[in-house]
Amino acid sequence: MSKETILSAGLLTALALAAGSAFAQADCSNRGALDAMYCDEDGDLVADAPTDASKLQDPSTLVFAYTPVEDPAIYADIWNPFIEHLAAVTGKKVQFFAVQSNSAEVEAMRSGRLHIAGFSTGPTPYAVNLAGNVPFAIMGADDGQFGYKLQVYTQADSDIKEMADLAGKRIAHTSPTSNSGNLAPRALFPDLGVTPDQDYEVSYSGSHDQSMLGVVAGDYDAAPVASEVVDRMAERGLYDPEGVRIVWESDPFPTTSYGMAHDLAPELKEKIKEAFFSFDFAGTALGEEFTGVSKFIPITYKDQWAVIRQIQKANGVEYTPQGLAAE
Repeated sequence: MSKETILSAGLLTALALAAGSAFAQADCSNRGALDAMYCDEDGDLVADAPTDASKLQDPSTLVFAYTPVEDPAIYADIWNPFIEHLAAVTGKKVQFFAVQSNSAEVEAMRSGRLHIAGFSTGPTPYAVNLAGNVPFAIMGADDGQFGYKLQVYTQADSDIKEMADLAGKRIAHTSPTSNSGNLAPRALFPDLGVTPDQDYEVSYSGSHDQSMLGVVAGDYDAAPVASEVVDRMAERGLYDPEGVRIVWESDPFPTTSYGMAHDLAPELKEKIKEAFFSFDFAGTALGEEFTGVSKFIPITYKDQWAVIRQIQKANGVEYTPQGLAAE
């Protein structure tokens, strides 16, 4: 049994036990799509902080994770300047946690082992509803703009000229819970003349990196991917932009959300936000990696993730452990 299978099984078990246990907040009058552990009395779609002060966390070491990537070790170094800044502002030790899957990241926050995290676009609602994650920031530019596009890439010399030409081809999606790598294509492509799983068989590559590299290598004829990921890959020299071509691209979506566990002490939450919003990207490895952004911008899950929830609803997505485990 693989490590990811064990992690998914562990998350399923933990959620199933919690659903009918003392962890469920029976006195909650409103929780919306949130798991039974959480309440949403104020209607902002994220978990409220515990009303019992004894249930608030104020750990001596904060654990921070960034969304699963192909080489987590590289990102540990890239995030180091921010981690040092976070430690200085909060007065806490900060540990970088390299996660291997979205399921593992969600399970870690739900179990109290992860306090602050970047969740990619599609998995963010799972983290909100299953793990009590409260998104509050996103990377953006000085003018407040943020986001990325869904782009469909093929080889430069491919006979795929328009979206309808994907029919009958080898197309890579990333993973079931990915927004730009799966859910948005399923919601948007039919109006463009091609329906996934009907006009072409979906092959899951596992990540945007693998989808793009598969297109470059000719393993796939085309792939929908997130523009921010492939742009960074090109900057690192992982593929030759001259060897590929964009068939179609969408309007912008929100990118990775940065959030924290709902049950952190109020004073600590404010310090964490202060660290994010005072961090200067200029001259850091983080600023070099995420080109085009210069600061963290305040967001809310209710507002900025409305389009993502709409796409996921169109796909029949339910924020359950089974849906996340399928990732």
